[in-house]
Amino acid sequence: MLDWKNRAGSAPDRAAEPKSATRSYFGGLLFSRALGTLVALYLLVAGALGWYWSQEPSLFPVQQSAQVAAEKEGKQMVVGYTTVETLKTVAGTLLNKPGGYISNDRFPPGLWMDNMPSWEYGVLVQVRDLTRALRKDFARSQSQSAEDADLAKAEPRFNFDNKSWVLPSSESEYQEGINSLSRYQARLSDPEQKSALFYARADNLNNWLGDVGTRLGSLSQRLSASVGRVKLNTALKTEVPAPGQSPQVDEEVVETPWMQIDNVFYEARGQAWALSHLLRAIEVDFADVLAKKNATVSVRQIIRELEASQEPVWSPMILNGSGFGVLANHSLVMANYISRANAAVIDLRQLLNQG
Repeated sequence: MLDWKNRAGSAPDRAAEPKSATRSYFGGLLFSRALGTLVALYLLVAGALGWYWSQEPSLFPVQQSAQVAAEKEGKQMVVGYTTVETLKTVAGTLLNKPGGYISNDRFPPGLWMDNMPSWEYGVLVQVRDLTRALRKDFARSQSQSAEDADLAKAEPRFNFDNKSWVLPSSESEYQEGINSLSRYQARLSDPEQKSALFYARADNLNNWLGDVGTRLGSLSQRLSASVGRVKLNTALKTEVPAPGQSPQVDEEVVETPWMQIDNVFYEARGQAWALSHLLRAIEVDFADVLAKKNATVSVRQIIRELEASQEPVWSPMILNGSGFGVLANHSLVMANYISRANAAVIDLRQLLNQG
């Protein structure tokens, strides 16, 4: 009798078991679908943000921007003001563009992006070079002159690690560099201040253009290596060949790794973008020197080649076709503009030396 009651009492429990299992199954299914929807939504938003952050900043009018900044601050447009203001604007673009500074991001979507960090590094290279030129040449009357204190602080700030996330972050260091440039610029444009100077001389300009030519020459070689080619080893050898013997010439195959092709391309885009603005500022502040050397046209030719390299890339990826193949090769197109700009830099330096 007791056994029958136990069996009868367990019947509702057995009937409830399928219902409980059904509820657990559908509950787990709903949770999985909700989780999948959230992940898909996150990826969609991150992808859209990544696309938006990947848009390169447009070119801006250099002289007009400097004029607006001078009027806003109540400063005079003295010689050197446009160059410093443009350098500040170019450096500030790294921090204030959509998405901010991305190279040191540790979370998506910035973590997944590599084209924009390469572009940022290209801009940063030109910012570093001109800041060093300001400290070393433009702000000093001769090699034995004392360097400007604010420029001495700005240069190491911009040479800080470009991928530091915290303690300190790259952004904070670069902002300190911009602040140091602002202090130098304020003293430069103040007629009562005599400590800040800017010497718009041909030799100073020529020294900076030497750095520009070195950068462009290196970029041209790296871009051309996208298709892979056999080149002669141009490294100097220490041994002297025996009399009557020809020196040995080594060949080497140079080719950019496939995963690095777009990085080199966008680094070149970044350098060209920054350099086009800096040269427009140089054209303003060194107008008298360039006119005396009959070199204004040469500067404008360099700017034209660099700005031509900023045309939109309509392909969703950087194509790497062979030089005379069916597909385009974006790296070779960029190398053409960079090489032509570098050739114009060489001509400009000759004019400054001999003109």
